[in-house]
Amino acid sequence: MRFQRTPPPGRCFRPLAWLCLATTAITATTATAADFPSDFAGFQAGISPAVAARLACTPKHYRQIEPSLYYLCADHADRLATLPEPARLDRIVALAEFIDRKRAATANAVVIGADRPLIGLLDPARGLEPREITAIAAAYGTTATIFKQDPASASIRQVADRFLAAVRGAVTAATPTTVVVLGHGSPEEIQSYSIPFGRLADTLVEGAGPAPAPVDLGQLTLVCDDCYSADFLIRLGGAITARCQGEGRPLRSLPVMIAGTNRDRVGHADSGEKFVPHFWRDVIELFYIRRPRPEAVTLGDFFDKVDNMMYGYGRAPVVEGTQVVGYRLVDPSLCQDPVFFVPLSAADTDELRTLLDLPADAPLPAFLDIG
Repeated sequence: MRFQRTPPPGRCFRPLAWLCLATTAITATTATAADFPSDFAGFQAGISPAVAARLACTPKHYRQIEPSLYYLCADHADRLATLPEPARLDRIVALAEFIDRKRAATANAVVIGADRPLIGLLDPARGLEPREITAIAAAYGTTATIFKQDPASASIRQVADRFLAAVRGAVTAATPTTVVVLGHGSPEEIQSYSIPFGRLADTLVEGAGPAPAPVDLGQLTLVCDDCYSADFLIRLGGAITARCQGEGRPLRSLPVMIAGTNRDRVGHADSGEKFVPHFWRDVIELFYIRRPRPEAVTLGDFFDKVDNMMYGYGRAPVVEGTQVVGYRLVDPSLCQDPVFFVPLSAADTDELRTLLDLPADAPLPAFLDIG
């Protein structure tokens, strides 16, 4: 994790020139993606008020799914641009409701709990100690296998190989497992151990057995708390899909994937004797230090409680009386805003194609950003 590096102010979300939609009337014959807001701020100002008014949700809940809705619309800007108002707004609301349904359907999935072993990969230099994972594993009645280089006994390459072998073994055994990566990252690799997304994708697919055996990774959850982790996991999901397609293998499910940082975002940490990354620190605070502890930590706990705590980095609450009524941006460089990706079934992708008026064979990612 490049903890000291910060992006220029205002880059909480990557600008996309082809972002979809606006609430102003544009005829279907002339509308193009270029006519729509070119960044997330434009989406917030021009699109979100009308969408939020149509959804039965709190302001907190909407801001949790708002970036996900933005990116989903951005990916299909040209298709949405062909729709006249008010059909365009109807479609965007339907996409928001689709995201919400996936949040509800996956909220109870266990991330940390009994009989769900953890595999941890820790930065070799000033990263956290194994107890930062083993302690929370023990508290929830499970075990943790931790990989962290000791230069006196193993090389970076050796530790990377051992970590990947453990991940492959979890896939082969079809064991419900959560993999936690804490360290330095880039969009292309787990930098601490020089593991490119393609190598991790190959490891996961190979764990399912030789072609043409189907690949089912639904028993895995991947947690990456490092810089550019959303970018890395998006590439990983795409690489797994491409490998399965290239080998003619059915892809039954991708893993659940949790990114400690949003797209184009670096991670942040408290720096001292050890780097303590904000995301995992908040997990420890919420689900280990605080009492009473839940019986298990679910995906819903992550995309609600952890996301809510992380939202305070770079922002200050606006309080009226005793209530937090909103947030004001203080330092955009500190915003990292976690992302949660869940696998999509064939029925899910069919429904999404219908919502987007796509052909029945149009390719879609096998996973969805749900906030």
